[in-house]
Amino acid sequence: MDCRQALIKAAALCSRKEYCTTDIRKKLINWELGEEEVDGVLERLINEKFIDDRRFASYYVKDKFMFNGWGRIKIRFMLRSKGLSSSIIDEALQQIKDADYSEKLAELLHSKNRQIKNKDAWQTKAALVRFAQSRGFEPDIVYRLIDQYLEI
Repeated sequence: MDCRQALIKAAALCSRKEYCTTDIRKKLINWELGEEEVDGVLERLINEKFIDDRRFASYYVKDKFMFNGWGRIKIRFMLRSKGLSSSIIDEALQQIKDADYSEKLAELLHSKNRQIKNKDAWQTKAALVRFAQSRGFEPDIVYRLIDQYLEI
């Protein structure tokens, strides 16, 4: 595939869905473009606003928090794995309001508690802690909300 075809194909992909620079770079490399060609295509896509890592991070945070129920830790880890800078990640994570964050975690804990068969208080608490931390929520807020929820 030549540089022009790759640019057209990458622009079409980016116009349908948000991608970060790293994702598009991988696709271009898979299309067997040289390093200089990859850099040129990426530069053009960024200049024409097809790719914007800040915009990608913002949408990613909203999507994963609202629909997947992920916490800040897991979202941060996944954005780092996509090669985004800490400043972009921090900026995107700031859009999650603390009240919404606590509310989402409480909703997830309530839902999970209904699924737990064993009603021993300590085993229930342990199961809820494991669940919340696997979703990427911070331990301090997890313990505080579980204690409120179970009234231990």
